[in-house]
Amino acid sequence: MNKEEVVEMTKLHIGEWKDLLILYKFGLDEINTKLKILNEEFKYMYNHNPIEHLKSRVKDPAGITEKLKRKGCDPTKENAREYVQDIAGIRIICSFVSDIYKIYDMLDQQDDIHVIEVKDYIENPKPNGYKSLHLILEVPVFLSNRTEMVKVEVQIRTVAMDFWAGIEHKLYYKYEKSVPDHLAGELLKAAETVHALDEKMSGLKKEVDLLEASHV
Repeated sequence: MNKEEVVEMTKLHIGEWKDLLILYKFGLDEINTKLKILNEEFKYMYNHNPIEHLKSRVKDPAGITEKLKRKGCDPTKENAREYVQDIAGIRIICSFVSDIYKIYDMLDQQDDIHVIEVKDYIENPKPNGYKSLHLILEVPVFLSNRTEMVKVEVQIRTVAMDFWAGIEHKLYYKYEKSVPDHLAGELLKAAETVHALDEKMSGLKKEVDLLEASHV
């Protein structure tokens, strides 16, 4: 089934998909609100914003259906909720690597958030050099007649990591998921440069923190 056929098929069930996707939108709203509050609280307490900016999205029906097909599953709401972990997704961009783990800790300490899965591609980068912290969270969505638990994928990375990932993503699709070896090698070198930059910026931050502490 090609992409055009997938789009046409999902149009036939758009009402059914709307019922599902609105839940994931509400799940995103819950996490976004928590993140904004935590960021403001952190700024108030430590005079530092761990979050530079947020990007969030809900997958469209065609994207969900295509992913289910790749997994060998029928394109149903039940299968989408069971097998597609990233219907709702948030990307959090930070200045420093240390901020990534601060944000993770803050989310993990929330009573109504359940951390289902953690994939640390910072400590254990992918072979191509990709780095990011991936979380699958489950958050309650309170509706008028029931409470639904909704999964949200959260990716947390530095500005430098995000820039690298954006270039890698463009090359990945330009070359139809088969990046030429020489470009893959250059990407890996660039990932090493990004790592060195993040390390340098972390060192500078520590020096600034020490100077500020000495003047208190």
